[in-house]
Amino acid sequence: MCIPRPEHPFPQMERNNWKNLNGEWQFEFDFGNSGIDRKFYEKKELKDKIIVPFCPESELSGINYKDFIPAVWYKRSVEVTEEELKGRILLHFGAVDYECNVYVNGKEVGTHKGGYASFQFDITDFLGKGSNDITVYAKDDTRSGLQPKGKQSSGYYSSGCDYTRTTGIWQTVWVEYVPVKHIKTVKYYPNISEGQLYITGTVAGSGTFKAVASYQGKKCGEVSVHAENGNIQAVLKLSEIHLWELGEGNLYDLELQFEQDVVKSYFGLREVKLKNMKFYLNGKSIFQRLVLDQGFYPDGIYTAPDEETLVRDITLSMDMGFNGARLHEKVFEARFLYHCDKMGYMVWGEHANWGLDISKPSGLYAFLPEWLEIVERDFNHPSIVGWCPFNETWDNRGRKQIDDTLRIVYLTTKQLDTTRPCIDTSGNFHVITDIYDLHNYTQDPDKFKEYYEDFKTGGELKDDHIKRQQYTLGLPVFISEYGGIKWDPAVSEEGGWGYGEAPKTEEEFISRYDGLTTTLLENPNIFAFCYTQLYDVEQEVNGLYTYYRKAKFDPAVIKAINTKKAAVEE
Repeated sequence: MCIPRPEHPFPQMERNNWKNLNGEWQFEFDFGNSGIDRKFYEKKELKDKIIVPFCPESELSGINYKDFIPAVWYKRSVEVTEEELKGRILLHFGAVDYECNVYVNGKEVGTHKGGYASFQFDITDFLGKGSNDITVYAKDDTRSGLQPKGKQSSGYYSSGCDYTRTTGIWQTVWVEYVPVKHIKTVKYYPNISEGQLYITGTVAGSGTFKAVASYQGKKCGEVSVHAENGNIQAVLKLSEIHLWELGEGNLYDLELQFEQDVVKSYFGLREVKLKNMKFYLNGKSIFQRLVLDQGFYPDGIYTAPDEETLVRDITLSMDMGFNGARLHEKVFEARFLYHCDKMGYMVWGEHANWGLDISKPSGLYAFLPEWLEIVERDFNHPSIVGWCPFNETWDNRGRKQIDDTLRIVYLTTKQLDTTRPCIDTSGNFHVITDIYDLHNYTQDPDKFKEYYEDFKTGGELKDDHIKRQQYTLGLPVFISEYGGIKWDPAVSEEGGWGYGEAPKTEEEFISRYDGLTTTLLENPNIFAFCYTQLYDVEQEVNGLYTYYRKAKFDPAVIKAINTKKAAVEE
């Protein structure tokens, strides 16, 4: 049997000595969430089989169970040699939704809370030569209000802009064999004006750390430093400058070495900043032509069936003239971000905050620890041009959001990353932000244009939530959701979900799309838009492509509209 998703899941920290654990695992539902009491972690056999990394709600998992699943169990064995036990053995999980316990040979090795962040455990001391059992327990409750769920439906049926749920393992599981002295983390700070890469990180042990950069096979920089106290700091001077640009990733290969540990990595040389209400990439004002990408797949739900599907979604977007995306209400896998890096495709890193009640103090506790893991994991991706931890933080049952929750998350994000802008909450209700973004699903192009006409000439920025948030003069402005035009002639007006009244003809759709989009491109005080959305998802039919990624319109027509010169562009 072929291993599904066989590629290395984390290209920024790739070692040769690793093993992909995707494929068939033993599996069992735990509807009473009583498996720990019943010591399932000691069971030799579970009742069913599942194909990892696909969630049990998906067709590709072989389970295809759509109802609510309070808890699940997984089990498989892995062979370990005596030579491998001389180093350290790390067990990695791309993502497990939501809270999980991991056991090796019946002993608990660690727990993790958060359905979107990647994590790992050092399992060396729990292993023995020969066959070893790995058992994973995951519990999930999308209706609790105590966990981020993103666009996973809180009702039995998908409805509106909520879709099929995901429970348990939904990204690659792998083991990695590392020397006792090894690299733990690295962070890259590119400096385009000096032609340098500043490297910080942590290591296990002390010794010599070395980094060698190359571009298209040609060596163009090397640095070597002694690491003490578990920390590394190095400045890598580059002999050739190749900037990360839109449509051109121009990535440098980077080989990292610490004693016997060798890691394959990469980086992009680029700088982003905000100035005079504009967004600058490498010192040049650009307009962000973004599209909303939900990261759902008909057969895998949260998980793409193969790597080609990840690349295709980026290509489909670029074919219509978009230069990036909001990765919406979901933390996308690192492999997808790798292809964004390669292809010069801008993205915003976002969390899946919907479902989490932030009108209570417990919301911060459930959100911040996982958000820190997300920012740490994805920091080095040049394609990520900004962070947006929250999206549309509505009040909950008459209780207002705790503004300090947004403030604390924003300030913590800025401490972790001084190189990128941060939007506290997309659309509403802003508390403290680098960018003032709004959502506007007005369907009439004339009314839409009138909405921003005053702001176009330096007047007031209209906002439907003016009683709860106030625009600060001088903040850059981003219309981060608009459009959402319903279009699916195959279903009735009642059969598909979208915003407003659907156009009657394809010509009317194009005219509406042109009118809405051109309004934003022509406004000198708006630096970005994000159209809803790239493709349909289940009952939501406002995509430019169908759920199966078939174009609804000639991509060249949409591209011609999207690529009109923007007022902010130089």
